[in-house]
Amino acid sequence: MTAHPRTSVVIAARDAADTIAETLDSLLAQRALDWEALVVDDGSTDATAEIVAEYAARDSRFRVLQSGGVGASGARNKGIASARGERILFLDSDDWIDRSFLARMNDALDLDPSAVAAYCNCCRVMPDGSESPVRCDPAIQDNAFERFARTCATFIHGVLVLRSAVAKVGGFETSLRTCEDWDLWQRISRCGGRWIHVDEKLSYYRTSDRSLTQNVKRMLADAQVVIARGFSSDDRVSDPAPTHRAGASTAYGSAAAAYAYFALWCAGFECGRRNASDPSLDTLSDIPKTATSADEITIVLLDAVMVGSRTVPARLAERWSQYGEGVTSLISAIGRAWNDPAAGRNCQYRFERKVLDHDDLSAPRILTLTLGTRVDLRHISTIRPTETVDRLYVYLCDGPRILTLVDIGVLGTVGSRFWMALAAGGFVHLQVKDHIGTLVQARIALHKGTGRLRSFMRDGRNTHRARLRELNLRASRQAPPLAISSVPHSSSRNRCAENSQDTGRKQFWEGLFEQEDPWNYGSLYEQEKYSRQLELLPDQPVDHALELACAEGHFTRQLAPRVKRLQAADISTKALDRARGRCNGHQNVEFSQLDLSADPLPQDIDLIVCSEVLYYLDDEAELQSVAKRLVQSLRPGGYLVVGHAFVLKDNMSRTGFDWESPYGAETITRIIQGIPGLALERSIETELYRIDRFRRLLPSEAPPDTQVKCAAVNAPIEVEVARSIVWGGAVARRFDVAQSERRTHAPILMYHRVAVEGPGELARYRLAPDAFRQQMLWLRRNGYHTINSDQLAWFVASNHPFVGRPVLITFDDGYEDFGEHAWPILQANDFSAEVFVATDFVGKRAEWDAPFGEPAPLLDAVRIAGLAAEGVSFGSHLASHPRSEELATWALAEELTRSRAQLERWLGRPVTSLAAPFGSTDQRLGILAAECGYKTLFNTVNRAATLRDNLLDLPRIEIRGDFTLDTFARCLEQYQ
Repeated sequence: MTAHPRTSVVIAARDAADTIAETLDSLLAQRALDWEALVVDDGSTDATAEIVAEYAARDSRFRVLQSGGVGASGARNKGIASARGERILFLDSDDWIDRSFLARMNDALDLDPSAVAAYCNCCRVMPDGSESPVRCDPAIQDNAFERFARTCATFIHGVLVLRSAVAKVGGFETSLRTCEDWDLWQRISRCGGRWIHVDEKLSYYRTSDRSLTQNVKRMLADAQVVIARGFSSDDRVSDPAPTHRAGASTAYGSAAAAYAYFALWCAGFECGRRNASDPSLDTLSDIPKTATSADEITIVLLDAVMVGSRTVPARLAERWSQYGEGVTSLISAIGRAWNDPAAGRNCQYRFERKVLDHDDLSAPRILTLTLGTRVDLRHISTIRPTETVDRLYVYLCDGPRILTLVDIGVLGTVGSRFWMALAAGGFVHLQVKDHIGTLVQARIALHKGTGRLRSFMRDGRNTHRARLRELNLRASRQAPPLAISSVPHSSSRNRCAENSQDTGRKQFWEGLFEQEDPWNYGSLYEQEKYSRQLELLPDQPVDHALELACAEGHFTRQLAPRVKRLQAADISTKALDRARGRCNGHQNVEFSQLDLSADPLPQDIDLIVCSEVLYYLDDEAELQSVAKRLVQSLRPGGYLVVGHAFVLKDNMSRTGFDWESPYGAETITRIIQGIPGLALERSIETELYRIDRFRRLLPSEAPPDTQVKCAAVNAPIEVEVARSIVWGGAVARRFDVAQSERRTHAPILMYHRVAVEGPGELARYRLAPDAFRQQMLWLRRNGYHTINSDQLAWFVASNHPFVGRPVLITFDDGYEDFGEHAWPILQANDFSAEVFVATDFVGKRAEWDAPFGEPAPLLDAVRIAGLAAEGVSFGSHLASHPRSEELATWALAEELTRSRAQLERWLGRPVTSLAAPFGSTDQRLGILAAECGYKTLFNTVNRAATLRDNLLDLPRIEIRGDFTLDTFARCLEQYQ
């Protein structure tokens, strides 16, 4: 042995004759040889001293000390005082370490001079030799003090620590009978210095009656002391790191929460030992109720029960009778402490699921709420859950081969028909769906062959399917109708939505004018355009004027008083009939049917007005031909006034209408201006359209300079016009990308509120209207079009690539400001949306937001029906906005059926989409939702949907309130 060994191993031993040899043998097996072991015999009365003496006689690295029964802390301190190594390992006399422990841990410390300790992964070894899952806490290396302020995050013999660090804080606290290692690590980490995680299983903790602390009350008392010290200053530490001087930060959790979790572990430990467990509700109420609390409670309880029962997780399910009642009672107490029994139920579900996760289900496991079993699809037997069980955790098998796992909710007895529906509906993993379907169909054939098909197909009153039908029927009967006699319906127009060539030009226009005033000629926007056309009429008197495409005579009536004689022509007889009636009293107007492209035009005309029609010609060649004929119809010196809108197909860099006409105002002006003998005299140009006045030149007359007047569009623009406008130009047109792009993914955007005001803590879920407007314009300019959930479902179910750039825009909760702010912006950009509403709260307030401030008002039923008539899709957000995982299966099924029935009664159409409140989805919800008639179920997983996604578990991209336009664009561009 060297004069100064690298590592000192301090072993406190008392009556350890049964185990200490294995402990010492693990040291002799070490690959690293430079160590000493100080075995401190703390008053043993068995053969411990003799065994240790034998080892010391064989190997001088073993040194024997006596401490006279002072306890583990005092014995370890005696060992520390005699240690000569630079680093110390505290190894209990019933535990052992891997042969590479000292080499790997010392190597880790050698690499970082700033480190004070290295820690490894550990496991417990049960009396039968089975090993628990590895214990591993990477968070220690991130912030050791904050971790040790709250919990003893590693086993004592999983740490190799600098002797100087131990000496600096005075060694072990002898007043503590338990938790003394926790207290030491807390003091050392308070001084600062790195803790290095060696991510290997290198230490083993023996679990036995002797190794377990029997006095739980003492553990609780000592832990309370250690935690309290962790959250305050500690006079025992003379030189703490500045950030830890005053104790742990409550930003990572309070001292009360830390103690509550420790008390929970102790209670679970007692359950595992078949002892009563009764922590106070006040203590349990300090366990924070968060989105992750159910998982954290499950982790704590599973470890505690495992240690208390000295059973590895793989055997906990079969031993449920030993501890299950106690744990169920304990979790129920947590629900009462939170004043939220539903949250407690969720913890129970999570705990039972975790217990069954470790089991092979070689036999049925009946827990409190869950039945774990195997179902052999070759020999299906009926499952009749007990009264409390409403969830099945099932391995679907083909004989001994496991095909898949299903975790489902049930309301009663299930048999072959249930599994057949499960397979046929595609609710099981896609890779085994066909195989399962084949097996189940074969099973049906067996029933048919034996003449038992009729009884097989019949549902009894207590079956799962029968009870679902009962819920659906009840929901349909109880859903009240909408308390209004009718809901306004919207009309939809698109100036160039159809190609007039498809059915013949005249037939197309006659069909268009079946509807009176198809373009809302009386709107302020159209009237402003008329006034600007009148502004460009020639100053001198007009003897003979021709208005082409006069339609229903709205402009004709205004033009007639300005000319002596007016010929008004249109291709549609229906339009002409209405024009005659509108211009009754104007004796100078003559009406005639005329196709400006094909029919002869009158000659020697002083003024021709031909607006908003030339983009219906087939192409530029026909436009040029018509333009020449128009010029030929004018007398020399006569005028041609045309007015047309700008379209994106002419110029993508400026504001324009996204129409499928072959061209727009820029091309029309260019073609007409190129006709010989015609000059452009004056123009009025707005952001949306231009009006031009041309004049046929006299022989040898030089063309004048063009005068251009820029004007603003002051009139309000109606929705049906605005939805075709792309302000500022476009990067891509919808039609173009639909022709050229096919993709396997589609982004589904998730919004909540579009508003400025609201509680600060909910700012993430609130987007300002101006920001929302910018985002919708970005989508429009980049060629996106909206789809609804039914369309999305078709593409996914058909495995058909998405066409163009689809986006599904969804809103959760149905806030009133959707109708006030979001919907007008969506309409103006020609987008639709899908809104998910909690039907019990329709017309009320979002009470789920109440903990954060004044709840915002929600849409009422009349407004919902009106928005649906305007093109908004609506889906379910369940009835009372619950977390689905907290509900019993019956309550969840009732929420699903009730909300759907109510929406269908209000809307008068099927409702098949569902967004889970809080994004809480799982297999149980998905399958139950499908059984209740839903086709799509949306979660909050932050990515685009793909053709391979499960329609009952679709991701959505959350659009946060703090998103800049650049952030929004990046979210979408990654899927282009």
